[in-house]
Amino acid sequence: MTQTVGDYVVRRLQEWGVQQVFAYPGDGINGILAALGRADDMPRFVQSRHEEMAAFSAVGYAKFSGRFGVCMATSGPGAIHLLNGLYDAKLDHVPVVAIVGQTARSAMGGSYQQEVDLQALFKDVASEYLVEVNVAEQLPNALDRAIRTAQASRAPTAVIIPSDLQEEDYAPPEHAFKMVPSSPPGTSWARSVATESDIARAAEVINAGERPAVLVGQGARGAAEEVRRFADLTGAGVAKALLGKDVLPDDLPYVTGSIGLLGTRPSYEMMRDCDTLLIVGSNFPYTQFLPEFGQARAVQIDIDGRFIGMRYPTEVNLVGDAAATLTALLPMIRPKVGSEWRETIERNVARWWDVMEREAEVTAKPVNPMLIVSELSRRIPGDTIVTADSGSSTNWYARNLRMREGMRGSLSGTLATMGPGVPYAIGAKFAHPGRPVVALVGDGAMQMNGLAELITIARYHHLWRDPRLVVCVFHNNDLNQVTWEMRAMGGAPKFEASQSLPDVDYAGFARSLGLEGVTVTEPEVLGAAWDRAFAAGVPTVLDVHCDPEVPPIPPHATFDEAKSVTEAVLQGDPSAFHLIAQGVKTKAQEFLHGRKND
Repeated sequence: MTQTVGDYVVRRLQEWGVQQVFAYPGDGINGILAALGRADDMPRFVQSRHEEMAAFSAVGYAKFSGRFGVCMATSGPGAIHLLNGLYDAKLDHVPVVAIVGQTARSAMGGSYQQEVDLQALFKDVASEYLVEVNVAEQLPNALDRAIRTAQASRAPTAVIIPSDLQEEDYAPPEHAFKMVPSSPPGTSWARSVATESDIARAAEVINAGERPAVLVGQGARGAAEEVRRFADLTGAGVAKALLGKDVLPDDLPYVTGSIGLLGTRPSYEMMRDCDTLLIVGSNFPYTQFLPEFGQARAVQIDIDGRFIGMRYPTEVNLVGDAAATLTALLPMIRPKVGSEWRETIERNVARWWDVMEREAEVTAKPVNPMLIVSELSRRIPGDTIVTADSGSSTNWYARNLRMREGMRGSLSGTLATMGPGVPYAIGAKFAHPGRPVVALVGDGAMQMNGLAELITIARYHHLWRDPRLVVCVFHNNDLNQVTWEMRAMGGAPKFEASQSLPDVDYAGFARSLGLEGVTVTEPEVLGAAWDRAFAAGVPTVLDVHCDPEVPPIPPHATFDEAKSVTEAVLQGDPSAFHLIAQGVKTKAQEFLHGRKND
């Protein structure tokens, strides 16, 4: 039987080990869809409700599988819809390959229906590799190079295939002039290490310090054991950028937690007081949360030389694999025993977690959102994957969720776009169908697209060995993060026309799809609701009605700063009195350490 170009695309994806393509159909990819049908839907066509969600699911799959994700869309509008998810992949350095249809070649340039200049459209987001395939002989090299480039650059790439070409007979490249062949799928990647002399210079900087701190990002995930050994040798504390929240578990007494506006007080204090800084696999952008310039001598390790030495004046920059570079560095580090610095860090960390528990127990109307994550931390299975969305719920993920050994977690760290929490969870379940997944999502993001993707979950959950996928909705009828940003940054009261959300029964919608839905309106039943969700035999929506006026106060904020914010909103904020009361009660927990609070 003759093989079409569409058949070749499907076969090549199979050879690369691709098991699913996250996509939405359209006539611009009809030739590939027909080929998938002839291949008994292998790779599986996972139909999202929207192309943006397909891209997000591919990003989630790539983040949690360690492989590249694949998404697909039709020409014109479908291709445009992919962009936000692909930008999420680009900014978080995630390998995703987009396969995109285009109008027939005979219609190109003719202002034909749904014709969009896709090369111009994808030029930035797929800047590492973008190609339009116009003859069959191009295809092997174009598709393979897109995959290898996505892996090598940890970035999105795009292959555009006109609709008419997909249905033509496939012809391989010949051994001839201006023909470009390709190699069989598969690549062996090197573990690069900086030179021994540069590593020795880094060791000199580190050995000279008395108060060392480490900042890890997602690039340190494969070097967790080496980071632990470094911390044990030097007496350092370890702070985590948000994308690196799962690099080390939070039950290690020297792990200070997240850093930045959504970070912890121990991380803030450690960076304020350290004299030596090691940055591993992080491009954390907020310089103001790192030591003052000139305060600390710094060393950075990163696999990508394009992103090194750009956030802090680092003295030694080591470009290489984090684990391999740390392995070479560790024998040169002089051990520090009985460090008062380490004791201070551990004391601050213990105090912080006590304060977090106390803040979570502060009464609210109806449920304190911190309590949602606190109760989750007490009972979350140890192999759970957690996805978080962008919004005020991200604060509680960052500060209150205690990662344990074996857990994974991620979110849209750099683009910080709303909406990826649920599609990330879908991608995670396809990456690890035998592991539980929890998505922490605000009601704004849930209304934006999470509700629709519950339909996708209902359609495919029978494929997952472990049925546990819990979508926890922080139901406060407010676009809460922006509300607080308006108050804190502009001193403006809440503008209800833009910030208030219509009320939706999220649990009821889940039940209408055959999923489990649990509504929580009282804090006393929250723990039991989490237990019920983890015991359910189907994916579950946990719809928790929580207080929008519990303030996401940065850990370094003082009472005076909190007071200035509340004074500003008194000028017309509809929730001013309740807001002030919650802010005072919450912040007071840091000053009432050791005393019980109502």
